[in-house]
Amino acid sequence: MRKTLLAASAVLIALSGAAYAQTTVVTQDPVTTNSTVVLPGAVRTYVMEQSVPSVSYQGEIAVGTALPDTVEVHTVDGYNDYAYTVVNDRRVIVNPQTRTVIQVLE
Repeated sequence: MRKTLLAASAVLIALSGAAYAQTTVVTQDPVTTNSTVVLPGAVRTYVMEQSVPSVSYQGEIAVGTALPDTVEVHTVDGYNDYAYTVVNDRRVIVNPQTRTVIQVLE
């Protein structure tokens, strides 16, 4: 009887742990990009709300791409480490010092 009680207790403890493991937590800030940059959620929101014309670019736009000086980038208010632009109808966040794409927003 004692072994049965211990076995039943062990099963209950294991099942309760599994129930906790299935809990989902959704956060919006900060956003981790597919690189090592942790992007504040406010930066992404700001960039998505801005209306700027798209610039045509012949290369592929991906994380790590350095944009030429002919592509105008816009600063993000309150965040000096981030700038943005729209290239080939895709919003991108760039490092304003190096003009390197750090995230392509979808």
